[in-house]
Amino acid sequence: MTRFIYQAINEIGNSVSGVLEADSEEEVADLLTGRGLIPSQILREGGRGISWADMWKSMTPIRSSELILYTKQFRTMVRAGMPILNLLQVLETQTENERLRDVTGSILAGVRDGLTLYDAFSKHQKVFSPLYCNMIRVGESSGVIAEVMDRLIYIIEHEEKIRSDIRAALTYPIMVIVFLGVAFFVLLTFAVPRFAEIFMRSKIALPLPTRICMSLYQFLIGYWYGIAVIIIIGLPLLIFYLRTDQGRYIKDSLILKLPVFGPLFLKAVMSRFASIFAILYESGMQVIDCMKILSETIDNRLIKEDFNLIIDRVEEGRGISDPLKYGGHFPPMVIHMVALGEATGKLDEMLREISKHYDDEVEYAIKRLSDAIVPLLTIGLAVIVGFFALAIFLPMWDLSKLVM
Repeated sequence: MTRFIYQAINEIGNSVSGVLEADSEEEVADLLTGRGLIPSQILREGGRGISWADMWKSMTPIRSSELILYTKQFRTMVRAGMPILNLLQVLETQTENERLRDVTGSILAGVRDGLTLYDAFSKHQKVFSPLYCNMIRVGESSGVIAEVMDRLIYIIEHEEKIRSDIRAALTYPIMVIVFLGVAFFVLLTFAVPRFAEIFMRSKIALPLPTRICMSLYQFLIGYWYGIAVIIIIGLPLLIFYLRTDQGRYIKDSLILKLPVFGPLFLKAVMSRFASIFAILYESGMQVIDCMKILSETIDNRLIKEDFNLIIDRVEEGRGISDPLKYGGHFPPMVIHMVALGEATGKLDEMLREISKHYDDEVEYAIKRLSDAIVPLLTIGLAVIVGFFALAIFLPMWDLSKLVM
């Protein structure tokens, strides 16, 4: 079957769009008419009729805030007792993000064709994560999809909060470092050489900072083409390599070894592990299924290998806490609290406590990182400004003594 992009008019006169799978444009038109829609345009996906706008729309990222709003609307309509087909039609009409609207249209078409919600959502895992799809599956199979959606919303909001906190802590340092780099380049290539030329014509001995600046300037002038080639060719090659299995493994291992960011990242992973595990476990999912879903949600290759090793040992019937010992990145506190939860039958409570503890740890680590970065940036700024000040004003001081 072929995928078609359509635009149509609904019963209240609004324009809607989406994607359908069919054998021909006529079949798409019949499907749309059967839904009470009037087709206005039908284009074969990947064909000559697809515009750049359609291609751009398919690559448009979906922000977490949009996904949270989408999930909340879904939950509200489920809780109100609205049938799934009507619910999806409303979402398709009201969703502002064009890509999310098209995906909803495709999900609606799949459900109409007899797919389960889980199967329909799973076709779009670039939009809906494996965790999202599996939560849909849990809610659909247990008949408590509204409650599961509540937990899913909590997960998305919880992870977005951690990401936004980390972004907020890093935005200022990154901006300062970029501006320092630009200032260093401008001073090195424009300011210092002009002053150095004046000093050399005066036949005075240049001090060490000025000579260092001139050497760096000569290097840039003499090898700019080599530097450009390295940036233009080397950077894409590095990005490509980091996307390979070996490259990702090296990158992820380096992240965990960074002095400040490594422990922060690990604490964020532990918080995510505990909060998602607690919600999946409370939803009635088997432990082994919980671990498999968690393995798919972890971005770090080293920790994912830990999960795969743990899954193998859980399948052997060793419980949960004992296999966690074989994962090299799980802190003893996590292992002991999981063991206590297993022993007392209150694993979900212990997992929530772990999540709360590491949420506090992440918040404290971010604050400490912010407090530590500001003095370091101040020192770095002082060093760069002082270096160029010495490079320019020391020769001027010597020149002024000659004039006197």
